[in-house]
Amino acid sequence: MSAGGRRARNANPPYSAPRDLRRSTPAGPIGDDRESERTSGPREGSGSAAITIRRHGIINGVSRAFRVAAVLFDFDDTLTTPGALDFDRIRRDLACPPGTPILEHIAGLPSAEQRARASTRLNELELEAAERAQPNPHAEALVRRLQDTGLPLGILTRNSRASVERALHNFPALRPADFQVIVSRDDHVPPKPAGDGVAYAARRLGVDVHELLLVGDYIFDVLAGASAGALTVLLQPGDLLDAGYADVSAEGTPQPTTRPVLGKIYPDGTLDPAPDWVIRNLSDLPNLVRMGRPLPAGKFPADLLETFLDSLPNDNPSVLLGPRLGRDVAALRVAPTDSYNSSEEPPTLAVGADPVTFTTDDIGAWAVLVNANDIATCGALPRWFFATLLLPTGSTPSQVLEILHSVRKACAREGIALCGGHTEITDAVVRPVVSGAMLGTVSVDGLVDKRALREGDSLLLTKRVAVEGTTLLASELGDELQRRGMTAEELSACHSLHDKLSVVADAAIAASVPGVSAMHDVTEGGLAAAIMELSAAGRHAITVNMEAIPLYAETQRISALLDIDPLGLIGSGSLLICCRPAARAAVANALSTAGIESTVIGNVGAPLDHSDGVVTATHHGTPVPWPHFDVDEVARVLSALPRG
Repeated sequence: MSAGGRRARNANPPYSAPRDLRRSTPAGPIGDDRESERTSGPREGSGSAAITIRRHGIINGVSRAFRVAAVLFDFDDTLTTPGALDFDRIRRDLACPPGTPILEHIAGLPSAEQRARASTRLNELELEAAERAQPNPHAEALVRRLQDTGLPLGILTRNSRASVERALHNFPALRPADFQVIVSRDDHVPPKPAGDGVAYAARRLGVDVHELLLVGDYIFDVLAGASAGALTVLLQPGDLLDAGYADVSAEGTPQPTTRPVLGKIYPDGTLDPAPDWVIRNLSDLPNLVRMGRPLPAGKFPADLLETFLDSLPNDNPSVLLGPRLGRDVAALRVAPTDSYNSSEEPPTLAVGADPVTFTTDDIGAWAVLVNANDIATCGALPRWFFATLLLPTGSTPSQVLEILHSVRKACAREGIALCGGHTEITDAVVRPVVSGAMLGTVSVDGLVDKRALREGDSLLLTKRVAVEGTTLLASELGDELQRRGMTAEELSACHSLHDKLSVVADAAIAASVPGVSAMHDVTEGGLAAAIMELSAAGRHAITVNMEAIPLYAETQRISALLDIDPLGLIGSGSLLICCRPAARAAVANALSTAGIESTVIGNVGAPLDHSDGVVTATHHGTPVPWPHFDVDEVARVLSALPRG
């Protein structure tokens, strides 16, 4: 079964459109699962038109998962600008009654001679229209964008192959060869609304029909896709009557169209038959397709996660710090109990959760450290830990207990109570995964909130870049690194960085200095992602001086041998600290007294009126691009090289 699921189409719930769908689709917030049938659009200012959703989620309001392996387009009025094909003229020339499909009318003519004559005339009229055809706005850019993702593309049309090829000659940037398959009436499969052409195209494209996305402007496309089991998108920028849907309240009223009207619009806006989605413009399609494409290894895309987080309610007064992009910990106000004096403020509860997936070497201790680091960044003291262990089938009891003892020892070293969790052997994983949840406490006055960032604040980094990535790669790729020239002494030096993975002390010292406005630990995605997350969470731009970023010699060595960029390397062990300029020396001195190195690497810029992080960089005063990595450099390297 595909990710989208095999579906009995006659059992589908109907599509619920807003009452004004035939006029416009208003943009609204995305990601609210409280409505299974809704109109959804991007955040204000995103520049993208709204998309109407029926059952499948387009951004974060996902009600059912789906997968897109190929896209099949209708041609006329979908890839071409509407109006080139004059259906009224064709009907007059062929004496086709209003409401009767043209191909079906021809097939029903009484003699072979009449059918042949009508078919010839239809071919002539289609070719005339093809000479006038122009690409629909965004069609060529859309096809190129989908091609860049590696998606196979096709065309399914009731027209002749010759008319499609002639029309494509009017497209400046597209040709028939840009489509892996073109299915026309010349292919001798029953035309739409039958689903045979959809199933045939799926076979030709080499994909499961349930993972084929059919995009068209008319009810025949919806019926054909539904019949075959494909995903369906109705492109309709105007009146739904043009798509073959009529308002049931107007039944019996002559319709101002000669095309078949087979669908219904009910008073509540429901369409029957129902497409999976309705879009207003082809430029809306990439966002929809994106939701059905496989994700690369690494963090979930920040924009999608942020949209989901923004949809969550924030009206609970006990939540002092709730979910937000770039914020790894929540802060909860604990209600007073009888054990507190009436004048005593109970501590704030800090809660965070993080999995460890990259390494199997001392994975239990790693899970404790990264979760403790998250809690510490809000000024809290990590106190209680819960661990969920998932191990692959075939694991032995000694392997499980080794991880559990690693968790226990790490908690003991950090003064953290191991309170419970879950341990399971499952075929859902291929190597051990430890997911932790850490709880800690902080006074309300001691809570460090990234929203306190101000323009002009200094940006400091403790220790150096890619502490975790350096020791992790030395553990996972030791043999490969030695084959490439790294000595045993160099590997040992990399392993020794494991002792620097904790930022609990860094954060506690920084939080004790007045004037500290924000802290953020460097984790997956490296310094490049961490500073972007800090900017997004604090709603301020950040400028980084590239020449000031410190690197360990061991990190430089591994980066050179493996051809990786240390700025994209997972970096637990380094803490980003923002503080008022007047507090900068005090913070650095306090850290230095504790034996913790720190470096000023930049400053906080102007406030942002949006939630997207903005990071600019300079190198000796010259502007340079701030790097971006689709996946952490560790994930990229580990996927390409043998471990050990």
